[in-house]
Order: sequence, then structure tokens, then C-alpha cells
Amino acid sequence: MSDSPQRFLVIRLSSIGDIVHALPAVAALGRAYPQAEIHWVVESRYAGLLAGNPYVRSVLRLDTLGWREHGLSAATLEEIGRGVLALREFSYDVAIDFQGLWKSAIIARLSRSQERLGLAEHWLREPSAAVFYTERVSPAGRTHVIDQYCALAERLGAREGQREFPLPSTPEDDRYVDRQLGVLEASDFMIVNPGGGWQAKCWPPENYAELIRELGLVFAGKILLTGSPGEEELITEILTRAGTKHACYFPSTLVQFIALARRARLFVGGDTGPLHLAAAVGTPIVAVYGPTDPARNGPFAAADIALSDFGPINHTRRAARPSYITGVPVHAVLRAVAERLARAHG
Repeated sequence: MSDSPQRFLVIRLSSIGDIVHALPAVAALGRAYPQAEIHWVVESRYAGLLAGNPYVRSVLRLDTLGWREHGLSAATLEEIGRGVLALREFSYDVAIDFQGLWKSAIIARLSRSQERLGLAEHWLREPSAAVFYTERVSPAGRTHVIDQYCALAERLGAREGQREFPLPSTPEDDRYVDRQLGVLEASDFMIVNPGGGWQAKCWPPENYAELIRELGLVFAGKILLTGSPGEEELITEILTRAGTKHACYFPSTLVQFIALARRARLFVGGDTGPLHLAAAVGTPIVAVYGPTDPARNGPFAAADIALSDFGPINHTRRAARPSYITGVPVHAVLRAVAERLARAHG
């Protein structure tokens, strides 16, 4: 890399939480090189997370998830071709692969980048992807993925300093959230987000129902359930089981959820995008973890509480017999909620 790099290519395609975890490293890079251009390659469906980011000059949208779903049709091949041309429109000093997959490493290789930087094999989900890098970084002693990502920025001369999470916000979304909270008479509320990327990362619906029912007896505010449109059936089931007037569903877009999380007293949920968004905006958190390791990708504020069933740590998405997290009892989460609320007021 030259002494004065002018253009960086950041590669972190998905998903919500992983993009959030990369934000501090990219912000550190932007602060270290305020005159440089930073371009970010991201999945089209997650590009909204980068809207208004002061450190990102250009967002390159790819739909690799859609390509996989639709197969190699003529339309898909044409779209891939346009994506490759967009990647090669500029010459980059360094391409930084925060994803560590074959597809992200290949994207780095296809770009007109002089250098390609990524984590060393031990820290990659697909270790053989490192063959495409010209330099590999071993973030020894760094457990949380945010710190591992910052090691990549540090290799380029950046320093993390205070963590920055430049997440999108709009006056329209703020007004929508405030208006809905007014309608619900929810000046004081907590968020419960029961969904997850796959079933093994989720607490059972009946546990959430019992938790909400018990919280309704002791928490004076509202309990707002959030989730993606695909999780609405799950949320309806939980609310029906809970049978309390203190809880309701709060549908929102991604940016509206961020605005909601900024106003919440507490967030309760598992290892999923909304938890990481809540952590990024400083919402107090009680997290329920199963197959993933909260030390690596859990909430990072010292006062937050992550409960785990201490089962084997893995990232398996397609188990033959998927099951819910079973080793975390409801009473433990209730106790954690009380403790975390007390810490917030301590």
C-alpha cells in the first residue's frame, strides 16, 4: 500500500449484525484517512444500513443471495456481469474483506485492488478463502468480532478510539415512532424480540409468553414485541399465550426499529440483527444465547447481561432436528431483566 492511500474497498455483504459489527472499524479507517474514498460492497437488501454514513462515499449493491435463489438464469448472469463491472470501475489501494467467505474473497480478487486484506485462516468461517488475500491479520487476544475487525483497520494505520456506529435515522421515521408510542401510551417501554436467524438461536415461544406474562405483573410500562414481517405469526402466537394487555406488536422498518431502540428502557432477545442494532445505539440488553458465543458476538457494554445454555458452540443453521434454546429458564431471564434495569439506574 502506498503511504497515502486514496481509495478503500470494504467488503461486508451481510447480515444486519455483521454489518453493524464492521461499522467501528470502517469509522476508524475514515478518521485515519479523511481525504480517502471508502466504497462498501453490501447485499442490496441490507444497503439501507449504510444510508447517511459519513465515512462511506459509495455503496456498491450486489444481490448474491438473490442470485443463489434464482439460479444461473440469463437475467442473473447479466446482473452478475453488471456487478463485476461496477467492482472494476475504480482502482483501489486496498480491498478489505470483513466477511471471510469464498464469495467475499473472490469479490476482493475481482476488484482492481492492489492489495487484499483479510483475517488469517483461523478466524475465517471459510479458511481457504484466505488464499485470495495478499495480507492476513491474526487478531490474537481479541475475542469480540468488533475488535477483530478493528485489527484489520489498525493494520492500515487506523486506531479505533471511541467506537462509532453511524446508523441511519430520518425525521420521518422518528416522527412515526413517536406517534405510534403516543397512540400506545408507551412513554416507558421495553422491547422483546423473539425471532432469530434459525431455530437453534431462538428461545421457545412458550418461554417468551411466560416471560411477558410475568413482566406484565411487575413492569409498569409497555412490552413491545418486534420482528420481521415473516415473524409476525410467531409474535401473534406469543401474545396470545401471554394474555396480557401490557404487551403488543410494534411493526417497523429497519430504520424505525433503530429509532424505537434508542427510546427503549431495555431490549430482550437472542443473537439476531435487532439485538446488535440495539447494542449499537446503547440500549440496555438482556440476551439469550445458544449455539453462538456471546463473548464473540454478544452485547459488548459491560453492564449488559448475556445468558447462555453453555451447550456446544457452533454455527450450524441446518440441523436435521432443529430445536430451541432449552438451557436458559424463564426465572433466570426475569432475574437478569431486574438486574439490568437496576444497573441502568445505578
